[in-house]
Amino acid sequence: MDLNADLGEGFGRWALGDDEALLDLVTSANVACGFHAGDAHTMRRVCGWAAARGVTVGAQVGYRDLPGFGRRFIEYDLGVLRDEIVYQVGALSALAATAGCRVRYLKPHGALYHAVAHTQSIVEAALATGLPVLCAPGSVLATAAGDAGARVFAEGFADRAYRADGTLLPRDKPGALITDTDEVVARALLMAVDQRVIALDGTVVPHPVDSICLHGDTPGAVALATSVRSALQHAGVPLRAFV
Repeated sequence: MDLNADLGEGFGRWALGDDEALLDLVTSANVACGFHAGDAHTMRRVCGWAAARGVTVGAQVGYRDLPGFGRRFIEYDLGVLRDEIVYQVGALSALAATAGCRVRYLKPHGALYHAVAHTQSIVEAALATGLPVLCAPGSVLATAAGDAGARVFAEGFADRAYRADGTLLPRDKPGALITDTDEVVARALLMAVDQRVIALDGTVVPHPVDSICLHGDTPGAVALATSVRSALQHAGVPLRAFV
């Protein structure tokens, strides 16, 4: 099982999360590409840390929305959005190369992750860059990318609540973010071992995933990641990058 985290989300003088500590724990790093968060120096630094640890780097692409952290839906011309995604991948690829690694996959961030209206742009960008897509299992994006010939890998979120239909509970809803260590660990184990998730209403939902995500900006993210990694290893789950 792959363990990934959203990293590189600081900007200028503002730091967000402990990227270096998380890179000691995860097997893949979704690096912000400067549109929803991040900047050139942060991107290069995180890629360098990842390269030194053998952690796989992916491009976490989002809307051009620094003030909203990419969590607000934005209307876009589909061609413009495709090109902006490719632009973000290109920027991270150049910086990754100077840091001794390369971008291995693409993952949408925030509102773009859930925007059915912009699925086409993401798929076209993935095909243009030759990168596989990391997204929710059974999602519109997963189906469209697979049908178009792109490689698709599925991820689950150990620190986010799910609805009975297998989609994430929106962040503005009570209980959407889970920070209790025991609960996060239990959810990670259920996904990794049984390929299931328990929805907020108690429904057990099939959830076959290749990767488990822990958000770098979740309170206590390093401690949560430490506990999850330890629990997975204790359960005999091999930890390795999905690509």
